[in-house]
Amino acid sequence: MKCTGAKIVIECLVERGVDTVFGYPGGTILNIYDELYKNSDRIRHILTAHEQGAAHAADGYARSTGKVGVVMATSGPGCTNLVTGIATAYMDSVPMVAITCNVPTHLLGKDSFQEVDITGITMSITKHNYIVRDVNRLAEVVREAFDIAVTGRPGPVLIDIPKDVTAATADWVPETRHEVSARVSRNREKNPVPTDAELDSVAALLSSSKRPFIYAGGGVVISEAAEELKGIAERLNAPVSVSLMGITGFPASHELCTGMIGMHGTKASNAAANQCDVLVAIGARFSDRVISDPSKFAREAKVLQIDIDPAEINKNIPTAACLNGDIKGILASLLTRLSPRPRDEWNDRVEEWKRHVPAMYSRKTPLHPKFVLEYIHGRVGDDAIVSTEVGQHQMWVAQFYPFAKPRTFLTSGGLGTMGYGTGAALGAQAGNPDRSVVHIAGDGSFRMNLNELATISHYGLPVVIVVANNGTLGMVRQWQKLFYGKRYSETTLDRPPDFVKLADAFGIRGFRAKNEAEFRAAFDEAISVRKPALIDCYMDIDEMVFPMVPAGKPIDELLLDAEA
Repeated sequence: MKCTGAKIVIECLVERGVDTVFGYPGGTILNIYDELYKNSDRIRHILTAHEQGAAHAADGYARSTGKVGVVMATSGPGCTNLVTGIATAYMDSVPMVAITCNVPTHLLGKDSFQEVDITGITMSITKHNYIVRDVNRLAEVVREAFDIAVTGRPGPVLIDIPKDVTAATADWVPETRHEVSARVSRNREKNPVPTDAELDSVAALLSSSKRPFIYAGGGVVISEAAEELKGIAERLNAPVSVSLMGITGFPASHELCTGMIGMHGTKASNAAANQCDVLVAIGARFSDRVISDPSKFAREAKVLQIDIDPAEINKNIPTAACLNGDIKGILASLLTRLSPRPRDEWNDRVEEWKRHVPAMYSRKTPLHPKFVLEYIHGRVGDDAIVSTEVGQHQMWVAQFYPFAKPRTFLTSGGLGTMGYGTGAALGAQAGNPDRSVVHIAGDGSFRMNLNELATISHYGLPVVIVVANNGTLGMVRQWQKLFYGKRYSETTLDRPPDFVKLADAFGIRGFRAKNEAEFRAAFDEAISVRKPALIDCYMDIDEMVFPMVPAGKPIDELLLDAEA
């Protein structure tokens, strides 16, 4: 069957089970948008207010559903506006396919109107990218892009298609369901598999440990290995810390959970990392925000690293042993090789550390972040999806919100993208229409992509946005207060907009909350109906995030309060 390049793209998306795409049209991608129009009964398109918001929406859709997120944009500024979103997904290993269109092939390289080399621009922030100059290659490229996005360590892939290629025709041969299934199986077979001897050796190392400690990263969530991690932890009675990206991989309420590790990690996690004798890093990359000074991290431990990506092993921290492959399969194999380890003095020591909490946890203010987050959880429960922007509010969510289930926390970890969360929230709500989605934003980050309120309103996405409004770029101000002599250079946000009036302008219900009673009433009203809502929460400008490890210090040298 002869099809245009544009139709081939749409048929490949349907073949891959894509039900939702996010994007913004323009001149060079019009042929694909015309096919989207003709196939609106098969693929839903969500028109965002900005291409960056579309990229973050595809990211949030992917993180919350486990499926590949798809975003589309036109040439020039359209595709360059995707770059931040693509980089965000790349840093956090999110499967995404970005489809952009370029000027016709005869105009490439001639500085044509709205022409950019988007494959060159995104080379360092994609797993792979393509420019497709021949329509006969298009179907295989799209199929291969989806394979690459999900094989091994997931990540974004970009396909750039000149406009004339979308109009040209080629023979289209659809893949059968069996062929698609066989392709998926072949992709899984590409993952490395440790040998029995390697597994036996690592099991022996774990069995001999007197003070085991687990550092779980985002790879646990991505590989859907939460149950296997729980099984290993309970078999070894090993305390478990989590990175920011690994937070939903282990229940916060579990007795073995020590909370987040690193710069804003708990005393229990950071102390245990430096006093354990075997540290097991699972799907974690030893980020500088976790290890701080690498020469003083896990200084008494043999480090065991388990990861799908061989490039991560021995990259930042030398290991005594490693296993390269699918985390879920590896943990399941290890579990059959381990004997139960009883609770002992090591567990008691960790429990004692867990009792040390910063004074700010109990600090009484009219509206404290701990109260807000615990109240939200109490009302929406464990199944709700929570997204954040980047800054103090992000760390408060990581510290105070008791996540219990995987894929319920969406945040920008590696890139730290302010402006990420509103797009991610709308993408998550689009992918999970029956679940509650709550977006926690700082007033500084929220300003960066608040134009996506238009998208949330238009599609009636019942996202509840809670703005932690302290009138400042809070995390930067915290550094200025602690390390820059209280010289608050360009961090005070004493300026519009009024977020409640803004919400009203977009047709979204707005509420104000200055104390606990007002917040209870506002949040209860916000979730009483399945409609978008925004709550502007007034918080103390000098509320800070503790614990905190000063830059370059060992992670067990924490500041527990501003006066520490």
